[in-house]
Formats: sequence, structure tokens, C-alpha cells
Amino acid sequence: MKPVLLLDIVGLTSRALAQMPRLSRLAGAGRQVHLDTILPAVTCSVQSTILTGKMPSEHGIVGNGWYFRDLGEVFLWRQHNRLVQAEKVWETARSVDPAYSSANIGWWYAMGATTDVTITPRPIYHADGRKSPDAYVRPPALHDQLTSQLGEFPLFQYWGPTASIKSTAWMVAATRQVIRERNPNLAMAYLPHLDYDLQRFGPNSPEADRAAAELDVALAPLLDDAQNRGMTVIALAEYGIAEANRPVDINRVLRREGLLEVYVQQDREQLDPWTSRAFAVADHQVAHVYIADESDIPRVRDLLTGLPGVDEVLDKEAQQRYGLDHERSGELVVVAEPGAWFTYYYWLDDTRAPEFARGVDIHRKPGYDPAELFFDPADKLVKAKAAANLAKKMVGLRYAMNLVPLDPTYVLGTHGRLPESAADTPLLICSDPTLIPDEQGDTVHATAVRDLILSAQGLKKDGS
Repeated sequence: MKPVLLLDIVGLTSRALAQMPRLSRLAGAGRQVHLDTILPAVTCSVQSTILTGKMPSEHGIVGNGWYFRDLGEVFLWRQHNRLVQAEKVWETARSVDPAYSSANIGWWYAMGATTDVTITPRPIYHADGRKSPDAYVRPPALHDQLTSQLGEFPLFQYWGPTASIKSTAWMVAATRQVIRERNPNLAMAYLPHLDYDLQRFGPNSPEADRAAAELDVALAPLLDDAQNRGMTVIALAEYGIAEANRPVDINRVLRREGLLEVYVQQDREQLDPWTSRAFAVADHQVAHVYIADESDIPRVRDLLTGLPGVDEVLDKEAQQRYGLDHERSGELVVVAEPGAWFTYYYWLDDTRAPEFARGVDIHRKPGYDPAELFFDPADKLVKAKAAANLAKKMVGLRYAMNLVPLDPTYVLGTHGRLPESAADTPLLICSDPTLIPDEQGDTVHATAVRDLILSAQGLKKDGS
């Protein structure tokens, strides 16, 4: 069975590829097409569609997070693989060949997955409130092997104001080691580097071009290894990143209408999902709006339909058109106009913002916050404060990284809605051109990637 290397190169588009000579060489020898992505075009949803061949209405991953109605809590970036309610490609293959082996380096919903090797970022949460870099690794012996050879996973370069090529380079090195020493039939690697500067500076910026070139250099040794081992390489992106120019404060609109409620702790306002009649879980250019009483749906729909920056408001029937009608979805799903995106902000006075708002805190924020990629430009002492906090950490003292701006206009790149043009459409590259014949056209749907992997390994689409 021919092994496959499946690369998720976040934000890979034609413009980015033009700055990547090594990956371009693979594309030239193989086949390059557009990936027909899904709504919402966000990491967790698209990855789950790629690995299961199903739409969110079937696999249940309706975004990077959602409102867990049974718990009364908003959670983003959960990791348990059983949240994905469909069979994954390696499970399909294993039903045919029980010896089939797979490795997941960084793809989401990794914890508890049935892959033979699992490597995913997982901080150490100390009893005193500190957080240290680390990773969740199975089998356990591999953890110490990787950290002794590669160093600890660079968590603070994986997301936040200091996000950089270091985290992607670590993923590349870990993938090379796993392939070399364990030779899995399927190796999957998540390479997030383009996510950073394309959101910070926009997809058409010099910084975006430099990031693509930097990624290509880091990626080249892995592509060389794959070529030397006779692996089929499938490289793709879940989405392309488009220019952002208009943040939309959807939750503040709901609050001003008396639909969203808060509670107060130490003069800070917290979202109160238990008593709110309506609130939004903002996720880039898509927001799930949860409405407690269905009699409020027409009012909320009319309110949001007229909100500047909103393109579509989808009720449950309209969600079916996009394969997004699932019990986890909001009563309404709101899609932003091109260039617009949704903030999660629900407070009306920044002095009442919750403490986590100014930090990198992806698990407590009830929505996605791309401002976490910035040190607050309005604070001239922000980097000195960061250095002081780092010094506190080094001597074991507690600290709070309250360094993130509350001004969303710094964000210049976004995604989530379906692409508007070829420029912001993600690519799929396959090293074996015979797997995507010319008569198929220049597009592969995200649901078809699962079968592409199986075909590359000589397995039929039904797994037989």
C-alpha cells in the first residue's frame, strides 16, 4: 500500500504558492486544483469534512466551537475526537486492513483519536495558574523522545502575538521523525504558519509573501523525505484568507436590543448564556446565533438582516443548503459580507471588559478573537510588560498577559464565508496527477478528499 502524506497548509492560495518554489515544483509535477470548501470555511469544520467525507450536518463540527446546550457553556477549540460524529478515513482503511497505521501531527480533534500516533499542542496547566508549553503525545514514550531531540513544543509561537515559523518548523521536524521511524500508511501534518501574518497584515501584503517563502524553506526537507520514500503527497488548505476591513459587533447589537444578558464579577462583565434570549458565537465570518425562545427568531432575524456587514441570515431550513443543519448549529447562522467579520465582544464599555479579553485565552473567550495576534499597538510599554511577565514566569511567579488590544480594526485578514474569487480560494495539490484526471476539472470538493486518499492507497471509495 502506497503511503500518503496529507499536509494542511493553512491559507494556501495561488498567491502564496507563487512564493513557494519547492511546493510549486511538486505542484508542477503533479496536479494543482482549487479546493471547493464548505461553510463555515474554518479549521475544525473543514478538517472534519476532509477526514470523513461528510458535511457538518452529518459530522457535527459546525465551527471551531459552539454553544453546548446541555452544559450551558460556549466552548471553542475542544479536542476530543468523539465530538466528530462520523468515521474517519484511517478507520475506513483499517476496516479493510487491520494493520493500517496512521499518524496525526497537529490536526484538530486529536485527543482520544484512533490514530496510532498522535501529537498535538497541549499546555501544562499548573496548580498555581501558570501555563507552560507542552504537547499531548501518544504513544507516551514518543513524548520524551521528541522533546529531547526537538525541544519542547513552542506553544507561544503557535498562537498569539509571538506566533512564528518556530511552531510549524517543530511540526515539520516531528512529522519527519514519525515517518522515518514508524513509517505510517497515512501521515497527517498541520502547518499553520500562513494563518498569522495573513490575518495580521492581509493576504496581499509583503509580510504575507515573506511568510509563504519562509514556510517553503521549512517545508522543503519534509517534501524531500516524502519523495525519497515514494509517498503520495496531498497538500491542501481549508480556506484562503481574504482582506478584512469591517469588524461587526454582532453581540453588542443583541445586547442593545435587550436580548443578550451579562452578569458581573469584580466590576467585569461576563456573558450570561443561561438567561440571554439571544447571543452569537462569533467565528471569523460566520456566527451561530442561539435563541432561547423560538418566538424571538423572527425579531432576531429581521434585526440581523438589516445589520451593516451581514450578507445572509440562515434559518434551519436555509442551513440545509449548506449542509450545516445540525442540532449544534444556532437557530440562525449569520454570514458576513466580503471584507466583514464578526467580533465576539458583548460589553459596551471597555472598562467593563472581562479580564480574559486582553489576554490570549482561546478557551474562555465565547468566540474567536484574531486580535490575539497583536501586542496592543496603543500601549507603548506593551513589550516591556511582556518581558516583565516572562521574568515572573521564569522565577515561578504568577502573571497575567494583559497585552491584547480591544480594537478589532488592526485585523487585516479573515475567512469563513465561501470564497468570492480564485484569489481567496484554497488550493489542493497532489503529487500523483493520475489521481485527479483532467476530465474532473480544476476543482475537488472538500468531501471528496477522503476518497482521494483511499484511491491513492489502492482502496475503493467504500473502503474495500
